[in-house]
Formats: sequence, structure tokens, C-alpha cells
Amino acid sequence: MSIFSPDSFIVADVAPSPNFDERKGVRSPDMILLHYTGMQTGEAALERLTAPASKVSCHYVVFEDGRITQCVPEERRAWHAGESSWAGETDINSRSIGIEIVNPGHEFGYRDFPLRQVAAVISLCKSIVTRRGPISADRILAHSDVAPARKQDPGEKFPWGLLSESGIGHWVRAAPLDLEGMGFKPGDRGDAVIRLQRALRSYGYGLKESGIYDEPTREVIAAFQRHFRQTRVDGIADPSTLLTLRALIETRPAPRA
Repeated sequence: MSIFSPDSFIVADVAPSPNFDERKGVRSPDMILLHYTGMQTGEAALERLTAPASKVSCHYVVFEDGRITQCVPEERRAWHAGESSWAGETDINSRSIGIEIVNPGHEFGYRDFPLRQVAAVISLCKSIVTRRGPISADRILAHSDVAPARKQDPGEKFPWGLLSESGIGHWVRAAPLDLEGMGFKPGDRGDAVIRLQRALRSYGYGLKESGIYDEPTREVIAAFQRHFRQTRVDGIADPSTLLTLRALIETRPAPRA
């Protein structure tokens, strides 16, 4: 792919990736998906995202110093989400803009995201929402939200609360860990588990209402915790997790007309 003009003035440079195609079934993306690169260096990640043989790409890479590189024009379908789903939709690549945030991830020494980098992510998301809208706050998501069985990124260290304070994403303060009350764990069964699965589905997670706290349910709960209840990620639906989920559902933005 030849050099193209960046979509936002905050982009520092363009590194074209050949790994893209046309969006399917949508006129404009209505999701933003945040990832971490999960490689030892940002330079290695950028090389992979622009290599024809890798068959992966993204729209933007945000480096730790706040520098932003664009790899695919926003109007095109980048290949960043893989097998994924949200709110019954399975072609997440067609519906989303993918942002890779440089961080070695859980495999290579997961670390905190520098404030300069987080500020750049916020500015980039604001730019996208301002230019492309409407993108609902509850459709600014983690890769792990749409692919809980496969992915952990951007992970429990990513400061979603800071994004929310700047008007990016749907988020609530997590309920305390030490709450007493009924919870659920792998192996539990019954109508109460169905209601939990239904609540997670209603928010958007891809999960069957089996009535069994099975491995897919544990994976979805862990993904939920990585995004919304980050102090403990164990896949157990304890009272803190359940109350946080309820608060999110109750405060979810109304669907746009």
C-alpha cells in the first residue's frame, strides 16, 4: 500500500500496512477496539503489523512516548480483531477501528501504561469520535471483551477509569472486594447462573445461556474483570463483580435513534 494522508492531525507518521480490505455491511465503523501489542518492542510490533506475511494490521499504533503511527486508513477494514463477537455481531473488523497500544503484555513483562501514552490514546479516541461519530461509549472496548477465550489485552493495568474521566468509554467505579453476599463459581448450575449469563449477554458479551458456570462463562467473567473490576481477575463472579455488572447495565448509554 502506498503512503496515504493520516485521518487525524495528531498522527506523527504513516507506516502503511498491506493487510486490509473493504468494510463489509457497514457505511462507517461504530466501535473502537483497544489492544496491547504484546511484543518485546514497539518497533517489532510495527514491523509485524506492516508485514504482508503476518496477515494482521491495525489502524493506529500508540507508542509509549505518545507518538501515534497510522497503518491503515479508517475507511478500510484492518485485520486486528480476529475471531470475535459483540452484541451478536461477529465481523468486528468491519465495524471497528483498531488501536494497538505498545506494551509487552502478559507474556513479556506486562507493565503499567505511561501517562503520556494514555493521554495519546484519549486524544486519538476523541479525534475518532469527533470526526466519525456516533460511537457509543459502551462500544469502546477491549480486545479481551470481544474475544475472551483468546485474548487478555489491553489487560487489567490499562486505566479505563482515566479514559472515562475524559469522556471516553463506559465505565463505573468497581464495587469493593470485601462485600458479603451470594456469588457464583465454576461448576455452579441453575436459574441464577442463567440470569448471570443473560446479564452478560445483554451488555454484549458472546455467551450462551447454558445454566452452567462452564469454562466460557469463566472466561467472560475474567474478561469483564480485566476491563471493569481490575483489582482481582480470577473468573469468579463474586458480589463485587455482580454489583459492578449491575451498575454498568443500569448506567449504559441509551441506544441512539
